[in-house]
Amino acid sequence: MTARSAAELADVPDPAWPALAELAREARATVIPLERAQGLAALERLQVSARSTLGALALECGGIVADSGWFRILGGGDHGLPDIATASNVRPGEAPAMLLVAFDALGGRFAIDGGGLGCNPGEVCYFGPGALDWEGLGGGHSAFVEAVLTGAMSKTFAGLRWPGWESEVGALALDQGLSLYPPPFSNEGKDVSAVSRRAVPLAELHHFYTDAARQLG
Repeated sequence: MTARSAAELADVPDPAWPALAELAREARATVIPLERAQGLAALERLQVSARSTLGALALECGGIVADSGWFRILGGGDHGLPDIATASNVRPGEAPAMLLVAFDALGGRFAIDGGGLGCNPGEVCYFGPGALDWEGLGGGHSAFVEAVLTGAMSKTFAGLRWPGWESEVGALALDQGLSLYPPPFSNEGKDVSAVSRRAVPLAELHHFYTDAARQLG
C-alpha cells in the first residue's frame, strides 16, 4: 500500500479536531501545544487522516492532560510525553500489534488492540498496576477519549484513588507517575489510601509492572 503524505492526511473536509477541542475546553483539560511540522510528521508516521480522533490528536496537539492530571492522552508528543507512533515504536509499512494512546498517573497504559493484546481488534485496552494484564474497556479510541474528557472514565478508577489525590497527581511532571508501595497488585497494597507514594519516571513504572506481570505469570 502506498504511503500517503502528511499533507494528504491533514487536508480533510471534516477534521475531528474542532469537536475534540471543544470537549477538552468543557472538561477544563490542558491541551499541550504543538508545532505544525511536528504534528505533520507524527500524522505521516501513523498513516491515519485528521478525520479520525487518532489523527487529529497527532496533528493538532502534543497531548491532552485531563482529570487533574490523572489521564495523559497522547498526541504529537511534547512536554515530556512521546508521540503516539514513538510510544509504540511504529515502523513504516507495518501494522502494530498494539498502539499506546494514553497513560495514567499510576503507571497504567491504554492501547488500541491491533491483534496482540488478546482483546478485540480496535478496542482500547488497559494494563493497570492492579490486574497486571490487558483488559478491554469495551470501545474504540474515539469512545475512550470522549469518556476521559466527559468524566465517564473517572468512575472506573475510583478504587485506585484516595482522599487528596488531586494535589499529588497535579504536582507530577507529565513524564512522572506515582509509585505505590506496597504495590496495588499485592494484598497489602489493595487500600491505596494506606500505602506510601512517591514520584518516579513513568518509564520506570512501566518497566516495573511489566516485569512484575512476567514474574507472576
